[in-house]
Amino acid sequence: MKKALICGVSGQDGAFLAELLLSKGYAVAGSSRDAQLSSFANLHALGVRERVELVSMVPTDFRSVISAILKTEPDEIYNLAGQSSVGLSFEQPAETLESVAMGTLNVLEALRLVGKTVRCYNACSSECFGETSAAPADERTPFRPRSPYGVAKAASFWTVANYREAYGLFACSGILFNHESPLRPPRFVTRKIAAAAARIARGSSERLTLGDTSIRRDWGWAPEYVDAMWRMLQKDTPEDFVIATGEANTLEAFVGAAFEHAGLSMKDHVDFDRTLLRPTEIRCTVGDPRRASEALGWTAHTRMRDVAKRMVDAELRAAQSVTQR
Repeated sequence: MKKALICGVSGQDGAFLAELLLSKGYAVAGSSRDAQLSSFANLHALGVRERVELVSMVPTDFRSVISAILKTEPDEIYNLAGQSSVGLSFEQPAETLESVAMGTLNVLEALRLVGKTVRCYNACSSECFGETSAAPADERTPFRPRSPYGVAKAASFWTVANYREAYGLFACSGILFNHESPLRPPRFVTRKIAAAAARIARGSSERLTLGDTSIRRDWGWAPEYVDAMWRMLQKDTPEDFVIATGEANTLEAFVGAAFEHAGLSMKDHVDFDRTLLRPTEIRCTVGDPRRASEALGWTAHTRMRDVAKRMVDAELRAAQSVTQR
């Protein structure tokens, strides 16, 4: 039986990845900063909390990282930990850089010193590319990040590449474009939109306020994207991949799809507020997933409109469940 350690198991991707690996017969351990105090709500939501071994690990504390690795003795490590909000990274740039870049370095350095053959996946991000309006980004597209989060993820990417080349570690990065689900925290705009549409459909008189709705993003479905992570660690040699749908849609189109599915018109319920604009914004970002299709046999099957519909449905079910209690 293979064993996997998921660093950052309490997040959206960590929970879906735990569910996937358990379905494949893995023994799964997962880390959070304080395993005794964390609620692990996402693991509970997927019904897998009791099947995951939980350990405390602070990515920026090297002793904590190496201790977690020695304790769990994994065959595979999935490094998903670190501050994950682009918007928050402008308010907390130091924390973002430390948790993402230093956290990745600590995992890699621990693996080098432990000396065991452990395969390591690193969560990178489309934010590394910055604007991709000229052409969809692939594995050869230069990085031009436009946020502290993007800068941190770019640093983690090159750290992985350096350790792979210098020390022969089986380490790779998945450059994932936007991927959503009902497990997204409420501060993420897609969850904010789906939740507001569901509340208004159930009678709320509120109005949804958003920033620039003309931005274009490549939105996919998170459970499909964690499958790509697993596939990357099953290859004979480590390789970095762009994981995306290959389609770009405006935020306005996402809002429209969500409200339409809730039986509403966005024009009647949505406002624009310039104070919500970020210091620097990416106008368009879209990925080219052809290499992942060729080498991993991975393809995104869920497109933006279905992502929006599923998220609204989940919010409506949750509200109905609360009402029936």
